Amino acid sequence: MSAKDDENDGPATEREVIQGEIDDATAEETSDEEKPVKPVGAHRAPDEEDEAVAGEKAALGAELAALRTDLDERTHDLQRVTAEYANYRKRVDRDRGAAAEVTTGKVLTDLLPVLDDIDRAREHGDLVGPFASVAEQLTAVTGKLGLVGFGEKGDPFDPNLHEAVAHQTSADVTEPTCVEVMRRGYTLGERLLRPAMVAVADPE
Repeated sequence: MSAKDDENDGPATEREVIQGEIDDATAEETSDEEKPVKPVGAHRAPDEEDEAVAGEKAALGAELAALRTDLDERTHDLQRVTAEYANYRKRVDRDRGAAAEVTTGKVLTDLLPVLDDIDRAREHGDLVGPFASVAEQLTAVTGKLGLVGFGEKGDPFDPNLHEAVAHQTSADVTEPTCVEVMRRGYTLGERLLRPAMVAVADPE
């Protein structure tokens, strides 16, 4: 090989290398230009976004429905407990009132013989002086406790309230009538503590 050939081979090889690099760069640019550019933020297709939003709404709706159901159950529980407590309080108050009435009735029943003695003393004119004052106070106290006396001459006979110990006929009455009261009767509220002991006259 001549010196000229060596001289030509050197520069030619260098030119070929440079040209190759230029060709490679051009090919890469062309390849990049041919690639489709993906818009920024376009991670999902519109249909996929709609499906995702619909799924999120469905999940939120289900959660809201579950919360409403739970709230309704808690509300019903609270209403039931409130009603049960109100009924319990009414029952306790009723039982307490009944127990107090029974106790009061027992005490007043024990005092009835004393009241009978006061009535007899009043009928005979013996209710005078300090004894009269004590009798009036006792009568006032028993009245405040709810004790009510009944049984007067001329009252229509009521077998629920009167105990007939004597019967007679009379042209002066048109129905069975109490013509004599041997012992007064007493009630406490709607309770009958003791019936009145009476003599009854029937129409002739």
